[in-house]
Amino acid sequence: MAKVTLEDVARAAGVSLATVDRVVNRRGGVSADKEAAILSAARRLGLDRSLTVRPTLTKRIAILIQPPSNPFHDQLRQGIDQARAIHRDLNLLFQVERIDPTRPDRIAQQIARAAAWADGMILTVPAAPRIVAAVEALPPRIPVVTMADDLPGPRRAAFVGPDDRQSGRVAGDLMGYLMARAGEALVLIGRFDMPGHGARSGGFIDVLAERHPAVRVCDVLETHEDKATAAALALRAARANPDLRGIYLCTTGCSELVAALAPLRRTRPIAVVTHELTPQRRALLKARKVQAIIDQKPVLEARLAVETMARLLGRLDGPAGSVATGIQIVMPESV
Repeated sequence: MAKVTLEDVARAAGVSLATVDRVVNRRGGVSADKEAAILSAARRLGLDRSLTVRPTLTKRIAILIQPPSNPFHDQLRQGIDQARAIHRDLNLLFQVERIDPTRPDRIAQQIARAAAWADGMILTVPAAPRIVAAVEALPPRIPVVTMADDLPGPRRAAFVGPDDRQSGRVAGDLMGYLMARAGEALVLIGRFDMPGHGARSGGFIDVLAERHPAVRVCDVLETHEDKATAAALALRAARANPDLRGIYLCTTGCSELVAALAPLRRTRPIAVVTHELTPQRRALLKARKVQAIIDQKPVLEARLAVETMARLLGRLDGPAGSVATGIQIVMPESV
Protein backbone atom coordinates (compact mmCIF):
# COMPACT_ATOMS: atom_id res chain seq x y z
CA MET A 1 0.00 0.00 0.00
CA ALA A 2 1.36 3.42 -0.99
CA LYS A 3 2.30 5.78 1.79
CA VAL A 4 -0.21 8.54 2.45
CA THR A 5 1.13 11.94 1.42
CA LEU A 6 0.21 15.52 2.28
CA GLU A 7 -1.15 15.83 -1.27
CA ASP A 8 -3.58 12.97 -0.50
CA VAL A 9 -4.75 14.78 2.61
CA ALA A 10 -5.17 18.06 0.70
CA ARG A 11 -7.35 16.39 -1.94
CA ALA A 12 -9.48 14.64 0.71
CA ALA A 13 -9.97 17.83 2.72
CA GLY A 14 -10.55 20.05 -0.31
CA VAL A 15 -7.75 22.49 0.55
CA SER A 16 -4.37 23.44 -0.82
CA LEU A 17 -1.16 21.60 -0.10
CA ALA A 18 0.18 24.73 1.58
CA THR A 19 -2.75 24.78 3.99
CA VAL A 20 -2.17 21.12 4.93
CA ASP A 21 1.51 21.89 5.45
CA ARG A 22 0.68 24.75 7.82
CA VAL A 23 -1.53 22.47 9.95
CA VAL A 24 0.72 19.42 10.01
CA ASN A 25 3.80 21.47 10.82
CA ARG A 26 1.98 23.63 13.37
CA ARG A 27 2.53 26.97 11.68
CA GLY A 28 -0.92 28.29 12.50
CA GLY A 29 -2.92 30.78 10.48
CA VAL A 30 -5.60 28.27 9.43
CA SER A 31 -9.26 28.57 10.37
CA ALA A 32 -10.68 26.13 12.91
CA ASP A 33 -13.05 24.59 10.34
CA LYS A 34 -10.29 23.94 7.81
CA GLU A 35 -7.96 22.66 10.51
CA ALA A 36 -10.63 20.20 11.72
CA ALA A 37 -11.26 18.99 8.16
CA ILE A 38 -7.54 18.47 7.55
CA LEU A 39 -6.99 16.57 10.80
CA SER A 40 -10.05 14.43 10.13
CA ALA A 41 -8.80 13.56 6.64
CA ALA A 42 -5.30 12.86 7.95
CA ARG A 43 -6.59 10.44 10.57
CA ARG A 44 -9.01 8.79 8.16
CA LEU A 45 -6.30 8.21 5.55
CA GLY A 46 -3.72 7.11 8.12
CA LEU A 47 -1.13 9.84 7.71
CA ASP A 48 1.68 8.71 9.99
CA ARG A 49 2.12 12.16 11.50
CA SER A 50 -1.54 12.97 12.08
CA LEU A 51 -1.73 11.79 15.68
CA THR A 52 1.02 14.17 16.74
CA VAL A 53 -0.67 17.23 15.31
CA ARG A 54 -2.15 19.49 17.97
CA PRO A 55 -4.98 21.80 16.90
CA THR A 56 -3.98 25.42 17.32
CA LEU A 57 -7.36 26.59 18.64
CA THR A 58 -8.10 25.59 22.25
CA LYS A 59 -11.62 24.32 22.92
CA ARG A 60 -12.82 24.97 26.47
CA ILE A 61 -15.07 22.43 28.16
CA ALA A 62 -17.12 23.22 31.28
CA ILE A 63 -17.67 20.15 33.47
CA LEU A 64 -20.21 20.37 36.31
CA ILE A 65 -20.04 17.59 38.90
CA GLN A 66 -20.26 17.27 42.67
CA PRO A 67 -17.14 17.67 44.85
CA PRO A 68 -14.87 14.69 45.61
CA SER A 69 -16.55 14.22 49.00
CA ASN A 70 -19.06 12.24 46.93
CA PRO A 71 -16.98 9.14 46.05
CA PHE A 72 -18.81 8.51 42.77
CA HIS A 73 -18.13 12.03 41.55
CA ASP A 74 -14.53 11.70 42.71
CA GLN A 75 -14.23 8.76 40.31
CA LEU A 76 -15.80 10.81 37.54
CA ARG A 77 -13.10 13.42 38.17
CA GLN A 78 -10.44 10.69 37.90
CA GLY A 79 -11.88 9.72 34.53
CA ILE A 80 -11.72 13.35 33.35
CA ASP A 81 -8.06 13.51 34.42
CA GLN A 82 -7.30 10.28 32.55
CA ALA A 83 -8.96 11.60 29.42
CA ARG A 84 -6.96 14.82 29.70
CA ALA A 85 -3.71 12.83 29.80
CA ILE A 86 -4.68 10.43 27.00
CA HIS A 87 -5.88 13.15 24.64
CA ARG A 88 -3.34 15.90 25.25
CA ASP A 89 -2.95 16.34 21.50
CA LEU A 90 -6.59 17.43 21.08
CA ASN A 91 -5.99 20.82 22.77
CA LEU A 92 -9.05 20.62 25.00
CA LEU A 93 -9.09 22.70 28.18
CA PHE A 94 -11.28 21.28 30.97
CA GLN A 95 -12.66 23.51 33.70
CA VAL A 96 -14.31 21.43 36.43
CA GLU A 97 -16.86 23.29 38.54
CA ARG A 98 -18.23 21.81 41.75
CA ILE A 99 -21.98 21.85 42.20
CA ASP A 100 -24.25 21.54 45.21
CA PRO A 101 -27.15 19.28 44.13
CA THR A 102 -29.39 20.86 46.78
CA ARG A 103 -29.03 24.28 45.09
CA PRO A 104 -30.55 23.99 41.61
CA ASP A 105 -30.79 27.78 41.37
CA ARG A 106 -27.04 28.07 41.83
CA ILE A 107 -26.36 25.29 39.32
CA ALA A 108 -28.54 27.10 36.76
CA GLN A 109 -26.45 30.22 37.35
CA GLN A 110 -23.22 28.26 36.90
CA ILE A 111 -24.48 26.94 33.56
CA ALA A 112 -25.50 30.43 32.43
CA ARG A 113 -22.11 31.89 33.39
CA ALA A 114 -20.21 29.11 31.62
CA ALA A 115 -22.13 29.87 28.42
CA ALA A 116 -20.04 33.03 28.07
CA TRP A 117 -16.80 31.13 27.55
CA ALA A 118 -17.40 27.40 27.07
CA ASP A 119 -17.25 25.62 23.72
CA GLY A 120 -18.96 22.55 25.23
CA MET A 121 -20.44 21.29 28.50
CA ILE A 122 -20.36 17.93 30.27
CA LEU A 123 -22.97 17.76 33.03
CA THR A 124 -23.93 15.45 35.87
CA VAL A 125 -26.69 17.52 37.47
CA PRO A 126 -30.25 17.13 38.81
CA ALA A 127 -33.11 17.57 36.35
CA ALA A 128 -34.68 20.40 38.35
CA PRO A 129 -36.81 22.74 36.18
CA ARG A 130 -34.41 25.68 36.60
CA ILE A 131 -31.46 23.57 35.51
CA VAL A 132 -33.28 22.14 32.50
CA ALA A 133 -34.32 25.67 31.51
CA ALA A 134 -30.72 26.91 31.80
CA VAL A 135 -29.51 24.09 29.54
CA GLU A 136 -32.27 24.74 27.01
CA ALA A 137 -31.25 28.42 26.92
CA LEU A 138 -27.65 27.68 25.95
CA PRO A 139 -26.49 28.97 22.55
CA PRO A 140 -26.70 26.33 19.78
CA ARG A 141 -22.93 26.51 19.35
CA ILE A 142 -22.41 24.77 22.72
CA PRO A 143 -22.91 20.98 22.59
CA VAL A 144 -24.05 19.39 25.86
CA VAL A 145 -23.11 15.88 26.98
CA THR A 146 -24.75 14.42 30.08
CA MET A 147 -23.02 11.59 31.91
CA ALA A 148 -24.26 9.18 34.59
CA ASP A 149 -27.61 11.00 34.85
CA ASP A 150 -29.53 12.32 31.85
CA LEU A 151 -31.59 15.47 31.38
CA PRO A 152 -34.93 15.73 29.56
CA GLY A 153 -35.37 17.94 26.54
CA PRO A 154 -33.87 18.19 23.07
CA ARG A 155 -30.91 20.40 23.96
CA ARG A 156 -28.40 17.78 25.07
CA ALA A 157 -26.45 16.21 22.22
CA ALA A 158 -25.54 12.89 23.87
CA PHE A 159 -25.89 10.90 27.07
CA VAL A 160 -23.10 8.65 28.33
CA GLY A 161 -24.18 6.23 31.04
CA PRO A 162 -26.02 3.03 31.91
CA ASP A 163 -29.64 2.01 31.60
CA ASP A 164 -30.65 2.94 35.14
CA ARG A 165 -33.98 1.13 35.07
CA GLN A 166 -32.17 -2.07 34.11
CA SER A 167 -29.63 -1.44 36.89
CA GLY A 168 -32.50 -1.12 39.37
CA ARG A 169 -34.01 -4.36 38.14
CA VAL A 170 -30.69 -6.12 38.66
CA ALA A 171 -30.53 -4.70 42.20
CA GLY A 172 -34.09 -5.84 42.91
CA ASP A 173 -33.45 -9.35 41.65
CA LEU A 174 -30.34 -9.57 43.82
CA MET A 175 -32.27 -8.30 46.84
CA GLY A 176 -35.01 -10.86 46.29
CA TYR A 177 -32.51 -13.70 46.36
CA LEU A 178 -30.51 -12.23 49.26
CA MET A 179 -33.56 -11.86 51.49
CA ALA A 180 -34.63 -15.42 50.61
CA ARG A 181 -37.96 -15.04 52.40
CA ALA A 182 -40.77 -12.59 53.07
CA GLY A 183 -39.80 -9.19 54.37
CA GLU A 184 -39.64 -5.50 53.50
CA ALA A 185 -37.00 -3.43 51.73
CA LEU A 186 -36.23 0.27 51.95
CA VAL A 187 -35.05 2.31 48.94
CA LEU A 188 -32.85 5.37 49.53
CA ILE A 189 -32.27 7.72 46.59
CA GLY A 190 -30.33 10.95 46.43
CA ARG A 191 -32.95 13.22 44.91
CA PHE A 192 -36.32 12.76 43.28
CA ASP A 193 -35.26 15.17 40.51
CA MET A 194 -32.37 12.91 39.47
CA PRO A 195 -33.89 10.83 36.66
CA GLY A 196 -31.37 8.03 37.11
CA HIS A 197 -32.28 7.56 40.76
CA GLY A 198 -35.97 7.48 39.93
CA ALA A 199 -35.38 4.94 37.18
CA ARG A 200 -33.34 2.73 39.50
CA SER A 201 -35.99 2.73 42.22
CA GLY A 202 -38.71 2.07 39.65
CA GLY A 203 -36.85 -0.90 38.20
CA PHE A 204 -36.17 -2.24 41.69
CA ILE A 205 -39.85 -2.09 42.66
CA ASP A 206 -41.02 -3.60 39.37
CA VAL A 207 -38.78 -6.66 39.44
CA LEU A 208 -39.63 -7.45 43.06
CA ALA A 209 -43.34 -7.35 42.22
CA GLU A 210 -42.77 -9.57 39.19
CA ARG A 211 -40.29 -12.12 40.53
CA HIS A 212 -40.18 -11.84 44.33
CA PRO A 213 -43.70 -10.94 45.50
CA ALA A 214 -42.94 -11.95 49.10
CA VAL A 215 -40.54 -8.99 49.31
CA ARG A 216 -42.31 -5.64 49.58
CA VAL A 217 -40.83 -2.15 49.28
CA CYS A 218 -41.92 -0.27 52.37
CA ASP A 219 -40.76 3.19 51.29
CA VAL A 220 -38.65 5.25 48.88
CA LEU A 221 -36.91 8.09 50.71
CA GLU A 222 -34.82 11.05 49.54
CA THR A 223 -31.47 11.70 51.23
CA HIS A 224 -30.65 14.95 49.41
CA GLU A 225 -27.25 13.39 48.61
CA ASP A 226 -26.30 13.76 52.28
CA LYS A 227 -24.39 10.92 53.98
CA ALA A 228 -25.64 11.58 57.50
CA THR A 229 -29.23 11.76 56.27
CA ALA A 230 -28.88 8.39 54.53
CA ALA A 231 -27.67 6.80 57.76
CA ALA A 232 -30.36 8.45 59.90
CA LEU A 233 -33.19 7.44 57.56
CA ALA A 234 -31.99 3.84 57.41
CA LEU A 235 -31.63 3.56 61.19
CA ARG A 236 -35.03 5.13 61.83
CA ALA A 237 -36.73 2.79 59.37
CA ALA A 238 -34.98 -0.29 60.76
CA ARG A 239 -35.90 0.57 64.35
CA ALA A 240 -39.54 1.24 63.46
CA ASN A 241 -39.99 -1.78 61.22
CA PRO A 242 -38.96 -5.22 62.54
CA ASP A 243 -39.79 -6.71 59.12
CA LEU A 244 -37.14 -4.61 57.36
CA ARG A 245 -34.65 -7.05 55.85
CA GLY A 246 -33.10 -5.11 52.99
CA ILE A 247 -31.88 -1.64 52.02
CA TYR A 248 -31.24 -0.52 48.45
CA LEU A 249 -28.93 2.51 48.55
CA CYS A 250 -28.83 4.48 45.28
CA THR A 251 -26.79 7.36 46.61
CA THR A 252 -23.86 8.35 48.84
CA GLY A 253 -23.44 7.50 52.54
CA CYS A 254 -22.79 3.76 52.49
CA SER A 255 -20.11 3.77 55.21
CA GLU A 256 -22.28 5.89 57.49
CA LEU A 257 -25.34 3.71 56.88
CA VAL A 258 -23.44 0.49 57.63
CA ALA A 259 -22.02 1.95 60.84
CA ALA A 260 -25.45 3.15 62.01
CA LEU A 261 -27.07 -0.26 61.39
CA ALA A 262 -24.27 -2.33 62.95
CA PRO A 263 -25.96 -2.88 66.38
CA LEU A 264 -29.26 -3.93 64.80
CA ARG A 265 -27.59 -6.25 62.30
CA ARG A 266 -26.08 -8.32 65.12
CA THR A 267 -29.55 -9.71 65.83
CA ARG A 268 -31.34 -9.24 62.51
CA PRO A 269 -30.11 -9.80 58.94
CA ILE A 270 -30.45 -6.66 56.82
CA ALA A 271 -29.04 -7.02 53.30
CA VAL A 272 -27.49 -3.92 51.72
CA VAL A 273 -27.28 -3.54 47.95
CA THR A 274 -25.73 -0.40 46.50
CA HIS A 275 -23.90 1.04 43.50
CA GLU A 276 -20.33 1.93 42.52
CA LEU A 277 -17.20 0.08 43.57
CA THR A 278 -15.40 2.93 45.31
CA PRO A 279 -12.46 2.04 47.57
CA GLN A 280 -14.62 2.46 50.69
CA ARG A 281 -17.43 0.30 49.33
CA ARG A 282 -14.98 -2.32 48.17
CA ALA A 283 -13.74 -2.63 51.76
CA LEU A 284 -17.31 -2.89 53.08
CA LEU A 285 -18.10 -5.57 50.51
CA LYS A 286 -14.98 -7.54 51.38
CA ALA A 287 -15.96 -7.41 55.06
CA ARG A 288 -19.47 -8.60 54.08
CA LYS A 289 -21.08 -5.50 55.53
CA VAL A 290 -22.48 -4.88 52.04
CA GLN A 291 -23.88 -7.86 50.15
CA ALA A 292 -23.68 -6.70 46.52
CA ILE A 293 -22.50 -3.73 44.47
CA ILE A 294 -23.58 -2.82 40.95
CA ASP A 295 -20.78 -0.87 39.31
CA GLN A 296 -21.07 1.29 36.19
CA LYS A 297 -17.32 1.99 35.92
CA PRO A 298 -17.50 5.78 36.38
CA VAL A 299 -13.84 6.37 35.48
CA LEU A 300 -14.40 4.81 32.06
CA GLU A 301 -17.77 6.57 31.80
CA ALA A 302 -16.14 9.99 32.21
CA ARG A 303 -13.47 9.16 29.64
CA LEU A 304 -16.17 8.18 27.16
CA ALA A 305 -18.02 11.44 27.86
CA VAL A 306 -14.87 13.43 27.07
CA GLU A 307 -14.32 11.48 23.86
CA THR A 308 -17.95 12.02 22.85
CA MET A 309 -17.51 15.75 23.40
CA ALA A 310 -14.27 15.68 21.38
CA ARG A 311 -16.20 14.14 18.48
CA LEU A 312 -18.94 16.74 18.75
CA LEU A 313 -16.26 19.43 18.55
CA GLY A 314 -14.54 17.81 15.58
CA ARG A 315 -11.42 16.80 17.50
CA LEU A 316 -11.98 13.04 17.15
CA ASP A 317 -13.47 11.06 14.29
CA GLY A 318 -16.39 8.69 14.69
CA PRO A 319 -20.04 8.85 15.74
CA ALA A 320 -20.86 11.41 18.42
CA GLY A 321 -24.14 10.01 19.72
CA SER A 322 -25.13 8.62 23.09
CA VAL A 323 -23.08 5.78 24.58
CA ALA A 324 -24.77 3.09 26.66
CA THR A 325 -22.29 1.88 29.26
CA GLY A 326 -22.50 -1.55 30.85
CA ILE A 327 -22.73 -2.59 34.48
CA GLN A 328 -21.14 -5.38 36.48
CA ILE A 329 -22.29 -7.17 39.63
CA VAL A 330 -19.65 -7.42 42.35
CA MET A 331 -20.03 -9.81 45.28
CA PRO A 332 -17.81 -10.37 48.35
CA GLU A 333 -16.02 -13.31 46.75
CA SER A 334 -15.07 -11.28 43.68
CA VAL A 335 -13.11 -8.49 45.40
